[in-house]
Amino acid sequence: MLPVERRKKIMDLLNKREVLKIDELLDELDISTVTLRRDINILAEQGLIIKIYGGIQGLKTNLINSPSDGRIVQNIEEKEQIAIKCCELIEDYDCIYLDGGSTAFQIAKHIKHFKNLTVVTNSIPIINELIDSQVDLIILGGKMSVKKRSIAAYDYLFNFSGLNIFKAFISASGITIEKGISDYNLDEVNTRKKIIDISKEVYIIADNTKFGKDVAVGIAPLEKVDYIVTDGGVRQTFIEDFQKTQVELVVANVI
Repeated sequence: MLPVERRKKIMDLLNKREVLKIDELLDELDISTVTLRRDINILAEQGLIIKIYGGIQGLKTNLINSPSDGRIVQNIEEKEQIAIKCCELIEDYDCIYLDGGSTAFQIAKHIKHFKNLTVVTNSIPIINELIDSQVDLIILGGKMSVKKRSIAAYDYLFNFSGLNIFKAFISASGITIEKGISDYNLDEVNTRKKIIDISKEVYIIADNTKFGKDVAVGIAPLEKVDYIVTDGGVRQTFIEDFQKTQVELVVANVI
C-alpha cells in the first residue's frame, strides 16, 4: 500500500470512529509501528488529525475540510509541493485569492510569514488556518456549501469590483488545450470566473491527474490564464503541448 493510500485509509477510519488507538491502526493497516507513527506525524503536521495519548482523534470542528471525500489527502505530496512553488511566486504586500480547493488549502499553510499579505477567500478551512495569523483576510459572502466547505459568492451580496487582486490561485478538475479549465461545481465555477476577470495574474493550481480532462463546467479558456502550476508527474507530452500556448507551465518537483 502506498503512503498516500495508507493515510487516506487512516482518515476514512477516523471519520467513522472519531478516536482510534495505535493498536487498532496497526491491526487494520498491517504495518510497522515506525511506519504508522511517520504517517500520524505527517497527518498531524498537515492539520488533519490530533495526536492523543495512545492514539489519534479527529478534529472537533465541522468547519474544516471534511476528509470523508478523500480530496484533502489525495495526491497530498504533489499538492504540497505545488503549494511550496506557489509561495515562491507570492511577495510581501500582495493581495491574493485562494479558492476552496484542497491545493489552495496547502498554500494557506505556507504563507503566514509574509508581511502585509492580504488573502481573499471563500474557503472555510483557509479562514480557520489563517484566522490567528498576521495575514489580512477578506471573506466572500454568499451561500455556504457544507460538502465543499466553501462559500458560493453572489453579486448582490459581494462587490467583486471593489477587489484589487494581484494574484489569483484557482483550482481546477480538468485542463485541456482545446477547452481550457473546467470543474464540477457550478457555484464554485461562477465565483472563479468573477475572480479571473478582475485579477492581474491568474494561476491555475492542479496536480498532474487533472491534465487531459474536460469535466462538467468550463471555468475559462487558456487565453484568460497566465500560469498553470503543477507537479513533476505531469506527462512530457503535456509540457510540450503547453509550450505552444501563451500559458506558462510551472512544474514543481514532487516531494
